[in-house]
Amino acid sequence: MVKRIALVEDETAIRENYTEAIRKYGYEVVTYQDKRSAITGFRQKLPDLALIDISLGDDIEGGFELCRELRSLSATLPIIFLTARDSDLDEISGLRLGADDYLTKAVSIPQILARVAALFRRIEAMEKQGSREDTVRAGELVIDSNRMLVSWKQEIIDLTLTEFWMVYSLAKVPGHVKSRGQLMQDANIFVDDGTVTSHVKRIRRKFEILDEAFDCIDTVYGMGYRWKS
Repeated sequence: MVKRIALVEDETAIRENYTEAIRKYGYEVVTYQDKRSAITGFRQKLPDLALIDISLGDDIEGGFELCRELRSLSATLPIIFLTARDSDLDEISGLRLGADDYLTKAVSIPQILARVAALFRRIEAMEKQGSREDTVRAGELVIDSNRMLVSWKQEIIDLTLTEFWMVYSLAKVPGHVKSRGQLMQDANIFVDDGTVTSHVKRIRRKFEILDEAFDCIDTVYGMGYRWKS
């Protein structure tokens, strides 16, 4: 089945150029030029992946608000910010809102499509694992790959695809230290160390919302992270 990608970009020339390039890779593309039309479209039918600019016309934070809306509609839909804004603060804000990746428009089309393909590979891998009814248990943690659910003390934790794979990678072998590079490999992402750190911090916060005493993800300085056995 052809994957459907939503592109939210306010500049017509850029939107058309990206659309033409993405379609050449075999994807279906639906485009939106502002937050309002995108929200209307997403509520009618969710895409398989969303590429979102941050500044949408006069709405300089429109992409952030759109990401928040998308996450309320789906905890697992892959979201990539594709923007001219390259500050660390913007990247951290995007990841905190639940985006799976953050790219600047300085990167090439092949690089963008490599990130898109990596996210789709994670979904396919999850479906294959689900067919084997793979369940991981580590103390109060239960990971059900069949339904792509993570629960802590019998309460569901809503995780993005990237967050899910990181928790899965850490919890599958409790006590084993995973480097940032290994987490990137397991999660099929190619980002800097700071971005991995931002994802881990967001994962911790989600668990702490349900359990203030949560402390199962250890930072092993100079090495990486581990799930405490």
